[in-house]
Amino acid sequence: MGLSAARALAGAGWQVTLLDQDAIPNPRGSSHDQHRLIRHAYGAERGYMAMVDQAFAAWDRLWAELGACHYVPTGVLAMAEAAGGWLAASRAALREAGHQVQDLAPETLPARLPMLAATGLADAFHTAPGGVLLADRILAGLVRRCAAQGVRFRQALVRAVDPEHGRATLADGTTLAADLMVVAAGPWLPRLLPAQPVRASRQVIVMLEPPPALRPAWAAAPMLLDLAEDGGFYAVPPVAGTTLKLGDHRFAPAGDAEDPRAASPAEAEEILALARRRLPGLEQYRLLEARACYYDVTADERFILAPLGARGWVMGGFSGHGFKFGPLLGEALARAVADPTLASLLPAWAAGLSPPPPGLLPSGV
Repeated sequence: MGLSAARALAGAGWQVTLLDQDAIPNPRGSSHDQHRLIRHAYGAERGYMAMVDQAFAAWDRLWAELGACHYVPTGVLAMAEAAGGWLAASRAALREAGHQVQDLAPETLPARLPMLAATGLADAFHTAPGGVLLADRILAGLVRRCAAQGVRFRQALVRAVDPEHGRATLADGTTLAADLMVVAAGPWLPRLLPAQPVRASRQVIVMLEPPPALRPAWAAAPMLLDLAEDGGFYAVPPVAGTTLKLGDHRFAPAGDAEDPRAASPAEAEEILALARRRLPGLEQYRLLEARACYYDVTADERFILAPLGARGWVMGGFSGHGFKFGPLLGEALARAVADPTLASLLPAWAAGLSPPPPGLLPSGV
């Protein structure tokens, strides 16, 4: 979010300095990984579903600036062990908006995807749009783009922020001042702005190598969303030289962003246990790595993009679904800081509660 905001603000004519306590891009940041997902299925959250098309357009603008596309379309397979719920709400919202949804009989899935077992499944659907954003390549591209735009990078630990006056106090006692301050601190946000309704959430992922017989199937697989009643998992296929990744849909707002990123064997086993009934023979997969990242999460998983004080803005609460909207939200911020009307309307749109205000998006989007 910080890089996306810096890129958009620099493009709008601002002189930008990007502060981070670690190297940029921050290897401990929420987005520092091989991949993130983009998809339209959002349950009953029609606001965020509509924003996905706007996000795709924003990614296309970024690809044009970078001279490279770091996106691999895979399609989406969503599965559930009970009728109704998130899957049914997604199907209804998607069709209402004109998206194509292919209903699938669960018992047919193993023939289509031999790594799967249909045991216990009650419902499934597939959508063709959606895929993998190559996150680490995107971050590197954003750094290069920001540098080309004249953004200054400074590695420094920010101890305190004063959005009313646009001031940041660094660990060495130095105070920096600006006409505009954007606080996009991810899971460190609660330390800087404790009044914001954001908490850090420790999320564990496991990286696996499939057995040889299943590698071709995984290489051609869609992203998998398994919605078990007691906590499902998601799977990111190993596209473009990346690694098969499993993660947990659930959020546990506990821990601190300064905690170690290594995951314990018990944490890794918790993720693997979620996947065992859906991925038979999981013991034949080789565990390459288990690690944690920290998200910044609000109780309702809605984004915060709002003015703060006379000279500040806050970007936070992006949980696991914010990455897909990074360039879009950065561009929206750059427009809103120059327009009080947009600034007043932007928070509701970013929270998925209203359509984009007039003038927010480029013509034709």
